[in-house]
Amino acid sequence: MSVQRRNNVKVMGKGTETIVFAHGFGCDQNMWKYLVPSYEDRYKIVLFDLVGSGKSDLSAYDFDKYASLQGFANDLIEIIEEFSDGPVIFVGHSVSATIGMLASVDHPDKFKCQIMVGPSPSYINDGDYIGGFSQADIDELCNMIDSNYLGWASNMAPAIMGPPDQPELAEELENSFCRTDPAIAKHFARVTFLSDHRDAVAKSQPPALILQCSDDFIAPRTVGEYMLQNMPDAKMVIIENVGHCPHLSAPHASIDAIDEFLNERFM
Repeated sequence: MSVQRRNNVKVMGKGTETIVFAHGFGCDQNMWKYLVPSYEDRYKIVLFDLVGSGKSDLSAYDFDKYASLQGFANDLIEIIEEFSDGPVIFVGHSVSATIGMLASVDHPDKFKCQIMVGPSPSYINDGDYIGGFSQADIDELCNMIDSNYLGWASNMAPAIMGPPDQPELAEELENSFCRTDPAIAKHFARVTFLSDHRDAVAKSQPPALILQCSDDFIAPRTVGEYMLQNMPDAKMVIIENVGHCPHLSAPHASIDAIDEFLNERFM
């Protein structure tokens, strides 16, 4: 199976440098629709769906391969190798920020930098580390997804998206959750929320921008501060925004932060 078919890869844009956008849990590449227009005149853009999401080839979802995020990280390297001529600017939301981080540890030469939108290497509180959830919280979350995935999607989409004055965005996120195959979603949820990749944070060498919302219950500010303190080369920007998806609910602020980082580091 081709990489393009497996991950529903779309390529556009005019630049010589490449930006790769990677979506979060339950989403697809359409979630970048507010950011892409700002970059397609300056960069080559690669969009894709994680296997099991969006219009990826669902037959490629191997429950053993994707029992850890490393399986997705290996896919990402294959996408970069096939669709980019050099190191990429990688933009990953939520779990894909971690996927990109894992890929950058194995293949730092493939990454010019990382833009990490609402990242979290571990969601579970552990001693001085405040991931935002207790083990019991995560167990309850996973059990709810297992027992009533559509109900979970309906209840959680508004909270994850955040701004109450933008109900259309919450509806869009809920619809995206509901398009995901429930069996795959349940499996991927456990892989996402039970994983702990704090050991990779200090090993990730490419420059990183951590985009953190001021009020995000999925990835609280304590997580961004942990990553800032432990990554070799990182900057954190706080976006005044409620929710976990600033690329949708605060796109202009997200674009401004990304542009400022790229200009500071590479212009």
